[in-house]
Amino acid sequence: MQVGVRYLGQELDYEPVWQAMKTFTDTRDQNTQDEIWILEHKPVFTQGQAGKPEHLLFTGDIPVVQADRGGQVTYHGPGQITAYILADLKRLNMGPRALVTAIEQSLVNLLAKHGINAHPKKDAPGVYAGDEKIASLGLRIRRGYSFHGLALNVDMDLEPFHRINPCGYAGMVMTHMASLTPSPNLQVIGHELVDQLIDCLSYQGIQELGNELP
Repeated sequence: MQVGVRYLGQELDYEPVWQAMKTFTDTRDQNTQDEIWILEHKPVFTQGQAGKPEHLLFTGDIPVVQADRGGQVTYHGPGQITAYILADLKRLNMGPRALVTAIEQSLVNLLAKHGINAHPKKDAPGVYAGDEKIASLGLRIRRGYSFHGLALNVDMDLEPFHRINPCGYAGMVMTHMASLTPSPNLQVIGHELVDQLIDCLSYQGIQELGNELP
């Protein structure tokens, strides 16, 4: 079973991508190919379904979007790879917890390739280098299909994370690959992330679908 991959590029507004994810999920059926979308967003805070206003400290000029994913508030911006995973869980023979575990393992494997010892935490979804968070997860499952996904901090301005309590944790320290490994290349990391996701989700290969939203 192949997965379709879209490399959508940089500086994408959040809401059109989110709407495209919802439309894809609402109109797919058991014959629809799973897809992974790789992109970078323009600066935006997204508040998950469990989000609380008190975790927005000082958003300033960065917009806040109330999203329908799980979790609380996070930041997306240039230099961070976002991967949206549009998967049929029944076809993958996975429940939501197994999907989260597979995504976290793909990140751990990728970071290990770059000499970064990373790990998940049972009580706080995401991936951490030491006590600092390097990747965030937020998913939504609808009719057995997943959407939303992960955000990996590669080489970015971390200042906006100080304007929120990341993922609802006051004092959570965020890091990025650039602090832990020499000069990570965003394009290379994006392709490596796809390779790791394919392995951990047991796809048999990829079909590149171009750089346009469906």
